[in-house]
Amino acid sequence: MQRLSENKIILITRKTRLQDLIVRFNTIEQVRFYIEHMGSDFSDYLAEDEQYRKSVLETCNTLESLGRLQTVDRDYLSSFIFGDHDTVVVLGQDGLVANTVKYLPTQLLIGVNPDPKRWDGILLPFQVSELQLVIEDVFRNKRPIKEVTMAKVELNDGQTMVGVNDLFIGQRTHVSARYQIQQGNQRETQSSSGIIVSTGLGSTGWLKSVLAGAANIAGNLSGKKIDVDNQERIEWNSEYLLFSVREPFPSKTTKTEIAFGKITRNSPLKVLSQMPENGVIFSDGIESDFLHFNSGIEAAISVAEQKGRLVV
Repeated sequence: MQRLSENKIILITRKTRLQDLIVRFNTIEQVRFYIEHMGSDFSDYLAEDEQYRKSVLETCNTLESLGRLQTVDRDYLSSFIFGDHDTVVVLGQDGLVANTVKYLPTQLLIGVNPDPKRWDGILLPFQVSELQLVIEDVFRNKRPIKEVTMAKVELNDGQTMVGVNDLFIGQRTHVSARYQIQQGNQRETQSSSGIIVSTGLGSTGWLKSVLAGAANIAGNLSGKKIDVDNQERIEWNSEYLLFSVREPFPSKTTKTEIAFGKITRNSPLKVLSQMPENGVIFSDGIESDFLHFNSGIEAAISVAEQKGRLVV
């Protein structure tokens, strides 16, 4: 078969809701009974699964004609070793793009929307029907690339983690997180619901919801409406991060002065855990993949040297 390149194309896929439920309940009949018994529309699960399978098949047929194809399920991303010259295609939702790009130090990522009628796909600029032209342009270096700034956390025990959208630092359960927070010469002990660190890419997600809640509370108390939507937009490649402390609690031993701010390479955020157990740090909403953050562990959060490279 004549191909445009002998470099590998890695296709990243995910399980559909129906596939996840079949793993849980063993058969599709049992899944149907469960969904309908709960009053939900089982046909929507079937339609989503059918469309995704169709998109995977069409995508594989296209990619196999262009290069050496290898398909990798999302569950194996953390252990998969990407080649320096691999081209990575993600077929899924925005979250799958974010979960993938953190494992790509240099490789290009192409986000493809498998179901445009269902998913908005901010990070999925292409449809399956466009994929052949896009891949051909990428192989010929004719496609623009958009860089994405990431967040990085380094622990004093040597462990590291990067986040494409955000990092969470706090308790894994719904109890107060205790820690000492420091930026520059300012330092204080806090008790809160945790700290959110957001990149430019993630600033319209979890961070925005935190700010919207705070703005509504402040607006109701002051009688002045605060419009979060009109705040300055943070570009994906901005060389800084934003952090927000969720629900900081003032007391005799805890303060709330360091509640929101900007993180740069020259001004990292440092957090020293005072939690004897259940302290965690995770990225991009993946709670199952976390770093332990218990008493004596210090985290330094800054802008990552690594950049995501998205084809647009």
